[in-house]
Amino acid sequence: MPDRSALLKRLELQEYPQPELLKIKYPVFLCHGYGAIGSVIKSGPLHEPCMEIRGHGIVAIAPNIVPYARIETRAENWVQLIKTFCKDYGYEKVNIIAHSMGGLDMRCALSTMDVADKVESLTTIATPHHGSSLADLILKAPELVTEKLSEMFDWFGDNMYPKTKSDALGSLEQLTCSYVKEIFNPGHPDLDEISYYSYSAAVGKGTKYSINPVLKFQNNQIFEKEGPNDAFVSIESAKWGAHLDTVPLSHLSQMHLQMNKESQKVYKKFWADVVKMLDENGH
Repeated sequence: MPDRSALLKRLELQEYPQPELLKIKYPVFLCHGYGAIGSVIKSGPLHEPCMEIRGHGIVAIAPNIVPYARIETRAENWVQLIKTFCKDYGYEKVNIIAHSMGGLDMRCALSTMDVADKVESLTTIATPHHGSSLADLILKAPELVTEKLSEMFDWFGDNMYPKTKSDALGSLEQLTCSYVKEIFNPGHPDLDEISYYSYSAAVGKGTKYSINPVLKFQNNQIFEKEGPNDAFVSIESAKWGAHLDTVPLSHLSQMHLQMNKESQKVYKKFWADVVKMLDENGH
């Protein structure tokens, strides 16, 4: 006989079925990273995380910029959009949450461009603050291969975002470990008036968390050079400012790609926790 009490329990309404309401001082401005994978199948790489944050009652926006370009070019794009957003909606400042290369873009913008007065905090997620050995690995491919890939990505980027010329190869070179450590970091110091936070991520080799087989090769390659990683950026490379946590999500799952039941729960909790952190720190 079916358990009627269990069935009735499933029909019982929750008093508050909506996501938990959260509150922070300034709105969230999300900056995406390198590439256009997420933009092919949805409105933008960080569209789903933006909607997740909005679901908690937070004002958030996730615009798109050129997917393949050098850090300085992308930084200029972000600065223009941040100023426009603040002006159009009447906000004094924003809390930046930057994913992957977006974190380098914003560190560049804050240290060399006139935007610091519009930024309350910078939180980076899986940003290669010390470079990515994956970039080094790709650039070691035969020159003919890298040239063809660069041409393809530039064509793709130019058609997706015609406002700014793409430079896939130039931007990839800026993600190498030597460039970030030896050139970018010394030339872009943090500002005392800005709060810097970071999250790293790791799945696959060296962890107890599974990884999509498609990402297994690069996950293993990065592990051999840098240790546990999210298939694009290692834990150690993602640490900057106040490092808060390492989340069990792949680089793509952080953007709500390649999801399964397990990663979906982690994803939802992670993005809510980021907003709660901003609230706890008065941002």
